[in-house]
Amino acid sequence: MSFSHTPRKRFGQNFLKDESVIQNIIACLNPNPNEHFVEIGPGLGALTKPLLSVVSYLDVIEIDRDLIENLTTLNVNSNSSTAKFSVHQADALSFDYSTLIDKGLNNQEQKLRIVGNLPYNISTPLIFHLLNYSNIIQDMHFMLQQEVVDRLTATPNHKSYGKLTIMLQYFCQATALFSVEPESFHPKPKVRSAIVRLTPFATPPYPAKNLTKLREVTTAAFNQRRKTLHNSLKAYLNDEDFEALSINPNLRAEQLTVEEFVRIANFVE
Repeated sequence: MSFSHTPRKRFGQNFLKDESVIQNIIACLNPNPNEHFVEIGPGLGALTKPLLSVVSYLDVIEIDRDLIENLTTLNVNSNSSTAKFSVHQADALSFDYSTLIDKGLNNQEQKLRIVGNLPYNISTPLIFHLLNYSNIIQDMHFMLQQEVVDRLTATPNHKSYGKLTIMLQYFCQATALFSVEPESFHPKPKVRSAIVRLTPFATPPYPAKNLTKLREVTTAAFNQRRKTLHNSLKAYLNDEDFEALSINPNLRAEQLTVEEFVRIANFVE
């Protein structure tokens, strides 16, 4: 008996239905049976089912209580009926991911591998919520709006490069994997989607003394991105400061690397 559910706009539900896209995502994940996966927003289980046939540990987090009963039955018909499978009816934006950590093989904590087709309206705050748990996360694979993936993975001098790029790439390596057309979903979204891989750094390559200050100077620089740094950061740096930092004050914000923004933040902290 098939399960029927009307997608809800308030939850940003666009259910993935394209089998070739599903298989491409699984191939990118390359799941190992002993790994601990967490799926956010499993919906109707398009990714949950193939994951259950491979992995031994899977937690899913779903906010829509009407989908919970259907999700709890998926393990019965999978090829991995012995999998440790848990369904959590919860808001992923406030969920405590540390509660999912178990002692795995050789009594070692097993890091989480996160995957999800994220509602566009919560994708950015959810990613930064997850980065609070970066020490227990191996990697994250998300379906996001193409525009957001472009911003997350941008490099200096690109039009998509901005504050979001700097703050995300401070914490992790971001890699765009492939694009997904609107026709792959029900209902069909108005925009193109893409898959991104985010791999948290064990230690940030350019440590900031104060993350609040990094956000502050990055925001100031990109709020006036057409102005030179001399003008956009004049509340923080004078000509002598730029010279001490070995940064050209005539550059614009999109021309600076993550390392240079951290250098500025550490200087003015």
